[in-house]
Amino acid sequence: MLMFRIQAPPALRQAALAGALSLLAAAAWLALWLRHSSHGPLHPHHWGNGEASLSSLLVFVAGWTVMTVAMMLPTTLPLVTTFYAVARDHRGPGLLVALVIGGYLLAWAGFGVLVWTALLGAQALPRVLPVLADYAWAGGPLVLLLAGAFQFSALKYRCLDKCRSPLSFVLEHWQGRNYHREAFRLGVDHGLFCVGCCWALMLLMFAVGAGSFAWMLLLALVMAIEKNLPWGRRLSAPLGAGLLAGGLAWLVLLR
Repeated sequence: MLMFRIQAPPALRQAALAGALSLLAAAAWLALWLRHSSHGPLHPHHWGNGEASLSSLLVFVAGWTVMTVAMMLPTTLPLVTTFYAVARDHRGPGLLVALVIGGYLLAWAGFGVLVWTALLGAQALPRVLPVLADYAWAGGPLVLLLAGAFQFSALKYRCLDKCRSPLSFVLEHWQGRNYHREAFRLGVDHGLFCVGCCWALMLLMFAVGAGSFAWMLLLALVMAIEKNLPWGRRLSAPLGAGLLAGGLAWLVLLR
């Protein structure tokens, strides 16, 4: 008996992949909205609760990862679909894509651990140096100033250029030899460049209201524009200037 295997055209399969990842991101947004509404354990206000324990870390990283899927995964669609186009003829392309996404999320989860540690340190500082309690109001403005200054850094633009060149990035990292390891490493490396590009903007959530669903949507839109639209790179400097002006104005108003 002759067996026939009908495959969808490559463009259709890429579109289906993009649709599936978009649905995954939409599910993450829904989870964030539900947790935000119910003040559940993934609500951002409960992530950095001052408890230095494994359970606190796991809750924070779980919430951070859901937030990463919602906010950052859509910005990496061009790279994932490009990788699929390059690797689709290899055995198990779906698994290879999953390894890329897993590596990408692992890089962001690692940054989440650093954020959790920094939050605990910031909460503990006033107990060690009580004089700092009088300046707790300056935390938000300083985060805005940090994010604004980083928008003009060479590291920001180097990482942004890597994120904006998905085909070059895939060809640079994919030799097609050890498929699984290369796919996972490609995802990790892309995640690290993405963290390098967007880490300061992500921290803005803790300055302007970590529980604000609207701010999360706005920041996700800004990062998607920066990374993916043809004119997105030109947004970086005006955004940095606006953040610096906002941080300075905030400091003046709170003094």
